[in-house]
Amino acid sequence: MGEAKRRKQLGLMPTVHPFEARMAEDGGITLTRAPEDARLREQITDALRLSQPYGPAWASEYRTNYVMAGRPDAFLETAADVEAIPVPAHRRFAGDLVLGKAGAETAGVSFPVPGGSVRLREQQHSFDGERWESFPSNADPRRALEYLMQHPAVQERGEVVATFRAEHWPEGRIDIEPDPPEELLDLLESVTREWHGETPEDWLDSHRGLLEQGGEEPEDDLPVPVARRLVLELRRPAPLLSPLSLAFATRGNVEFHPVTAQSSYSLDGENWLNYGDGEDAEPAPDGLMAELQNFLDIATVTVTVHADGRVQWADGDIPEEHQDSLKADLTQSTGAGNAAAWAEWTTHLFTDTFAGELEVPEGETLPVPVAVKLDIPKDALGDPDPLAQTFMESEVTFNGQDWRDLYSEELPEELQPYAAGQGAN
Repeated sequence: MGEAKRRKQLGLMPTVHPFEARMAEDGGITLTRAPEDARLREQITDALRLSQPYGPAWASEYRTNYVMAGRPDAFLETAADVEAIPVPAHRRFAGDLVLGKAGAETAGVSFPVPGGSVRLREQQHSFDGERWESFPSNADPRRALEYLMQHPAVQERGEVVATFRAEHWPEGRIDIEPDPPEELLDLLESVTREWHGETPEDWLDSHRGLLEQGGEEPEDDLPVPVARRLVLELRRPAPLLSPLSLAFATRGNVEFHPVTAQSSYSLDGENWLNYGDGEDAEPAPDGLMAELQNFLDIATVTVTVHADGRVQWADGDIPEEHQDSLKADLTQSTGAGNAAAWAEWTTHLFTDTFAGELEVPEGETLPVPVAVKLDIPKDALGDPDPLAQTFMESEVTFNGQDWRDLYSEELPEELQPYAAGQGAN
């Protein structure tokens, strides 16, 4: 304790301020739990206001997550089909304002603030402000993406509402033309800094990357631009947020689309050279499709964890040097071998996976499976981080013989008596 106190006094350990907040459709934020210090409360509300979508952008995000969860029962052909999906008006967040030298290195969903970061531990939504739910946090990303991309409406794009040019100098000055509305100024400057990079290294790396994207082969000792111009299209959010979208960021209720071919840089502050002039430049959609394919082709291994503590996999799937740590990690993460811990973990698994679809009468509990299959990325086997951050639960069995797909459109047979609105038989 003495060492921890000393490190905290020296600023070597972060200071954590828990908070809870609600957000309205128009972006209004109400803190229901927060530090008393007005400056800290302002940091929290500013971070949420800048990072969380509202209005049309929240509608697009919610509907996209709804589709990726496999909820629609018909193909969405047009924007009107998407807009027919009702959107909850209420959101709430639970998180922490983390200040100190470790604050900016916080893992998870976090957003930088001066001196640290704001991290979100929980995000929920509600139609009536009383019954709250969230989308599954452990959904298979490949399957979720397949659900999304099968709908023709995913190709719809938002309407362009404005175009701005930001002239950015490394010392921090940013001039924007034409003059934007006051409420857009901070957002435009923030996106410009994020696109160009906030450190000298990031500034040069992003410059090099744009030259390569334009078909050039930058030399090793690449001259550093003394200024850069970024052309940004501001669009209304697309009905569905496609991974093939060229949007670089969504802030508030606006999508920001950099127009690389119209952006430029200067090595002397007077003469300007355009990006994207290279003859061998690859069209952006092709590059995005390649990245998407790489994402879909994640190499995984399947591991079966049993309620009694056994952990099994196919011969040759797990390198010998990782086997002991894998067993220890998975039994700890799932509670396997401990009946109460296993029942608690599988209950959370079902309520997260089938959020809003299950209703357990008071005094009753969900059935407990005897085994669960996990898909684990091969690249994660040697990582020091807990595998719970990367594995995806794919199938369960309640009798050791019949396996139920967790991502089927139907609830597993054993859970159907607990379907919401039906009650247990």
